[in-house]
Amino acid sequence: MSRRQAAVDETRARIAAATFELHATVGPAQTTISAVAERAGVQRHTVYHHFPDLASLFRACTAHGIRITGFPDPAAWRSVGDPVERLRIGLSDLYGYYRGNARLMGNVVRDAPLFADVGGVEEFDDRVGQMFATLTDGWNVDEADKPRLLTAIGHAMAFETWRSLTQHDLTDEGARDMMVTFVTGIAGNARAASAA
Repeated sequence: MSRRQAAVDETRARIAAATFELHATVGPAQTTISAVAERAGVQRHTVYHHFPDLASLFRACTAHGIRITGFPDPAAWRSVGDPVERLRIGLSDLYGYYRGNARLMGNVVRDAPLFADVGGVEEFDDRVGQMFATLTDGWNVDEADKPRLLTAIGHAMAFETWRSLTQHDLTDEGARDMMVTFVTGIAGNARAASAA
């Protein structure tokens, strides 16, 4: 790689990191291009040169965030055959991530409706989709009962669910166990109803 390309890549990385830091501290809605430029040590026009629109800036910020925050990768969960144990492991990882990144996630969730049409978070959405597919695989329920099970697992995965459960002294493990009981109860009730 040429020295010039290395400098370009380093500038892009600084801008992405600055954007991520601002999203984590004040949120996307309060993150201005001027603030990004100042934090990255560049001029505003340099930010626009590398990222001509918010989608490209958000894309770089998202990739940076996934890389440095330890966002869970569901690949390891796939080797667990029992869907209940897989759910327990997956929620442990996810809730641990939420605990370590609560301010960031709160800011992003709060501001997400303001940027719904912008894009740039496809990598995050794809990873969450992989998690969901992994955690919903292998449950023994009838097709008619699947929507309730899928909804329950999606609810258990949500940051808002974790935040609601843990804001009054419930531990991450307690929240996880409550959601595993919730999901397995739905799966069990569906099997019992279909057997009746």
